[in-house]
Amino acid sequence: MVARAAPKLKAVFDTNIVVSALVFGRRLAWLRGAWANGTITPLLCRETAFELLDVLAYPKFKLAKERLDDLLRDYIPFCEVRSLPAPLPALTFACRDRDDELFLHLAISAGADVLITGDGDLLAVRASAPIRIITLSELRPLIG
Repeated sequence: MVARAAPKLKAVFDTNIVVSALVFGRRLAWLRGAWANGTITPLLCRETAFELLDVLAYPKFKLAKERLDDLLRDYIPFCEVRSLPAPLPALTFACRDRDDELFLHLAISAGADVLITGDGDLLAVRASAPIRIITLSELRPLIG
C-alpha cells in the first residue's frame, strides 16, 4: 500500500503564529517542518512581511540582527509572495480589529485555503468570512 501525501495547502498565518513558530520553535517544530517540506505554503505580502519584521524587532525578544536574519531565512524562502489589491475592497462582514483585516484581505485575494490564527477577533468572523479560518490545533490534522 502506497502512503498518501498530505494535501498541499496555501495558508495565511497571522503574525503571532509565525513569531511563535520561529522564536519558540520547539513546540511548533511540526509547523516549521510543514512549510519547509512544502506540505503547506505560507502566503505573504509586503504588508504582512513588514508587520512580521516589526514584531520580531520588539525588545522583549532580544534578537540580535544575525539571529533575526536566521529566523527570516527559515520562513521567507518558503513563502509565496502576493500583492494586495489597491485599493482594498470593502469586506462584506465586520472585523472587530481593523489591523486584522490585512490578513483577511491577503487570504481572500490570494485564494488561500485557510487563514491560521489564534486571534479572537479573527476567529470571531469565521462564520461570515468567505475564507476558512482555523486554529493551529485544527491545522495539524489537515497536514498530517
